[in-house]
Formats: sequence, C-alpha cells, structure tokens
Amino acid sequence: MELTLQPLRLPSDNERPSVVISGPCSAETEEQVMTTANQLASKGCHIFRAGVWKPRTKPGGFEGQGEIAMPWLKRVKDETGMLVATEVATPEHVEIALKYGIDILWIGARTSANPFAIQALADSLRGVDIPVMVKNPVNPDLELWIGALERINQAGVKRLAAIHRGFSSYDKKIYRNLPMWQIPIELRRRIPSLPIICDPSHIGGRRELIAPLCQQAMDLGFDGLMVESHCDPDNAWSDAKQQVTPDVIDYILSLLVIRDKVVSTEGIHELRRQIDELDNQLMDLLAKRMRVCREIGLYKREHNMTVLQPVRYGEILDKRGAQGSLCGMDSEFIKKVFESVHEESVRQQMEIINK
Repeated sequence: MELTLQPLRLPSDNERPSVVISGPCSAETEEQVMTTANQLASKGCHIFRAGVWKPRTKPGGFEGQGEIAMPWLKRVKDETGMLVATEVATPEHVEIALKYGIDILWIGARTSANPFAIQALADSLRGVDIPVMVKNPVNPDLELWIGALERINQAGVKRLAAIHRGFSSYDKKIYRNLPMWQIPIELRRRIPSLPIICDPSHIGGRRELIAPLCQQAMDLGFDGLMVESHCDPDNAWSDAKQQVTPDVIDYILSLLVIRDKVVSTEGIHELRRQIDELDNQLMDLLAKRMRVCREIGLYKREHNMTVLQPVRYGEILDKRGAQGSLCGMDSEFIKKVFESVHEESVRQQMEIINK
C-alpha cells in the first residue's frame, strides 16, 4: 500500500537540519520543564519534546508524571511560542494530549511493535488533524514499521513522519540500540515522500555519541533530528546518560555539515556508469558461482553427502573476511556477503538433492 501523505510543515532553520526537536526525556517538574524550554527557545529551537508517560523496561523507576505535566507543556507553548510534542501509547493518552492542545504526537518503539496497540491509537485518531511521528519497532522489522504507519494513515492522519531510534540487541556493543541504517534507507526507498527523523539519543545511549550520530544522519539525508536535552542532565530522573544541555545541543548543531540533497549529478554520472557496469559483472560472476554450486549439489546427491559442510563453510568465511580486510573492506561486511551467498548456494543444492 502507498501512504497518502501531506507535507509535514514544521518550523525550521535553513542553516540547520529541516526539523530539530529537543527537550527532556521526561517532564519531571514544572521548573525543570520551563528552564529547559526557555534555554532551548533562546537557542532557536522551534519544537519542544517531553515524555509525560514513561513506562520503563522494569517497574520501580520513574514512569512519568502523566496528566499532571500537561499544563507545563501548555505553558511552554504559550510562553515560548514553540510547538510541543509528547509520546502517546493508549487512546486515553491521545484524548488527554488533544485536550491540552499538544501540537505533535509520537508513538514509541514498544507501541509500534504491537499492531493491536497501533490499531487502538489509529481508531482514537480518526478524524483528528495532527502530525504523528512513529518510531521504529524495537526489533528490526521494516514491514512492522510500515504496517504501523499504514494503520495510522488509514485512520485519516496525513501528516506523518518516521523516527529512527535504532534496534534492540541482546549483544550490546558501542550503541544502546543498533543503528542498522539499511532499514531506514530502505524505508526511504519504499516511501520517498515520508520524512524520516533520527533520534541519536536513543541510538547512542551516551551523550558523547550524539554528535557523530547527528552528522551521520545528515550525511544519509535524514530530514531532521530528535535530541534529548535537559537543564541538568546528570541529575535527570530517566536516561541521564543520553541527555545533554541546550548549550551542548546548540554547539552540536553549529558544527553539523548539511549537504545539498538536490545538487546536480552530472559530475558523478560517469562514476555511476562504472558502478552499473561493475554490478553487471558481479551478477555474471554470481550466476557462474551458482552454476558450479548446482554441479556440487549433483555430486553430493550421487555420493549421498549432506548439503551443509560446516568445516568448508567456516574456511570460506575466515578466508574471505581476511581478504576483505586486505582490500580495505570491513571483514564483518565481507562475512555477511558470503553468508548470504552461501545461504543461496545451500537453497539451490537442496532443490537438486530433493528432486
């Protein structure tokens, strides 16, 4: 299904990303909200975000002030002129947010992973003209993400955006949530008119990672940023490590290199032609490799051998990974390529053996 969208017109600064949304992870106190908002407004921020309902991974932590915090966000809007945004996870949240004049809603990663919850939100938004941003599900499932967007869109919400906040992983490495940039890139290919905003705070999980992630998002052509900021981040009641002060946000934004998305491509036309030619050669080589694999499949069938030969498979991955490093490529990337090639080889051999 193709989404029916209208342009998501939000205030912006031509010298910075098209959309910058900032504010604390949680609205803790009225003083904290207003201090942070006033500091952000003085830096030229146009959209203030704050979590009001904050269910945590485990019970016992600070889970938001709920409706008590809504007048604080209304005060931010009235006194600074900024638009205000908050997360909603239930139809009751939507009703309360609309009652207090919230300008923008976003749907969190845990909610977007649940089609039942998304449908309930879609039903509560039917007939409401308000921008809605949908974060990617916690697991790397593009179809689930698109499905959530479709459900909201089918309810009549036309001003939609996606928020890329990374994907949960059991094996934690440098990032809190793995970026897996290929997924939002594929989302952009599938739905070109959909704005995509990057959330470097949740991807990085640590404030020192925010700046490079912001630049990477801009280099990939994202439409904006959602960055968590707090007037006193070290003492934040939730996600303290990934929040920075408004001054730091302003400094990060001032250093960003914003590249032109609509520049002429004449200068790289010849290089792209070479890429196309090399891709064609790769396809020819892969086809030849698969023909040899099918011959191996015939041999294995005739000699009653199993398709999978683990020792041989391990040798291929180790050898090609090392070759990749020598050729200036990441060894893990090369291993993934050959894992995919091996998977297709096994599939083709299985067809031959089972004939």
